Amino acid sequence: MKRDLDLEAAIVAKYVVMAPLLDERSRRLWAAAESATIGYGGDALVSSATGLARQTICNGRRELADGVEATTRIRRVGAGRPGIGQAQPGVRAALEALVEPLTRGDPMSPLRWTCKSRAMLTAALTTQGWRVSSTTVGRLLHALGYSLQAVQKRREGTAHPDRNAQFEHINATASTFLRQQQPVISVDTKKKELVGDFKNAGQEWQPTGAPEPVRIHDFPGDAVGKAIPYGVYDMARNEAWVSVGRDHDTPAFAVASIRQWWTMMGRRAYPDATSLFITADAGGSNAYRSRAWKTGLQRVADDLGLRIHVSHFPPGTSKWNKIEHRLFCHITQNWRGRPLRTFETVVALIGHTRTATGLRVKAKLDKRRYATGVVVTHAEMRGLALHPHAFHGDWNYELRPRSS
Repeated sequence: MKRDLDLEAAIVAKYVVMAPLLDERSRRLWAAAESATIGYGGDALVSSATGLARQTICNGRRELADGVEATTRIRRVGAGRPGIGQAQPGVRAALEALVEPLTRGDPMSPLRWTCKSRAMLTAALTTQGWRVSSTTVGRLLHALGYSLQAVQKRREGTAHPDRNAQFEHINATASTFLRQQQPVISVDTKKKELVGDFKNAGQEWQPTGAPEPVRIHDFPGDAVGKAIPYGVYDMARNEAWVSVGRDHDTPAFAVASIRQWWTMMGRRAYPDATSLFITADAGGSNAYRSRAWKTGLQRVADDLGLRIHVSHFPPGTSKWNKIEHRLFCHITQNWRGRPLRTFETVVALIGHTRTATGLRVKAKLDKRRYATGVVVTHAEMRGLALHPHAFHGDWNYELRPRSS
């Protein structure tokens, strides 16, 4: 018994060194040679030490007895399991018909309305009589040119014929204002957030095995309220003001946020300003068709003595608004994985948003109430000092201060 243990230990030690250098054929022949050296019981001993099957060692001894030829071939011609295409002709076509039932198979296939995972495809092929595994299905899918992919947002819908011309108009106007050292701001409402003990997307460093617990369900009834961040981004100074509302996202709230930006940041940065250029989306609280938005800006123009120029991005192009990728994305990154439990937390996380390019943000909670459904009459609209531009006056216009 002790002799067998010593032999097995010696074979294990040799095999650990040799195994990385051996291919299938040389491994089989080496094991057979070791077994032949031991004699009776050699197959069992070598199999136990190396993990190779006894039949493999037996095949190696037979090859040694017949004479070993020098060759680079590992297996004899025709050896090995036949490929799935040979063993089951037509399985590829059957799989492709399941993946694309509309173009290559039955449009009424039940699999059309299910998740086409490897497990589901394997089960469907098995039902049809094919003998395949999930691994084989994955290999066939790759061979057919398929891979796992998510849907991609690329279709923007019907583009307005003046879309590019409006972009050029906005860029030209902004460049003119910046050269004249007049303020240019980009405004918009960030996605509204439930405030409370809820999960926030993303990950944050925490002690291992101790994630921060939050509610399982995001029911609005369990929320403290809803945060409405309205941002004002200064394109020249890379600064931003964010008013965090807790009532309604109305034109009055949007205008109040712009007024707060001017009071807290703009007036000090632009003491000699005579004009203000605003770029905004086409919809929402700063929509180009909103009468309340224009009457609110008129009052700001009157109170501050500024000529306010406004340009709206064409419908469906809000992602081109500078504030989206100069401010909002960085706020989202800063509070990732952190529950927004209170309004104070929301304000603090927004206010501490910084970037390597020097973005600086100030934020404040706006506790005021903003009425909805405010009606602006035709007479009030006629009283505005509203001057549409020659190009697309509905998207581009100026509000001049009215004399008192």
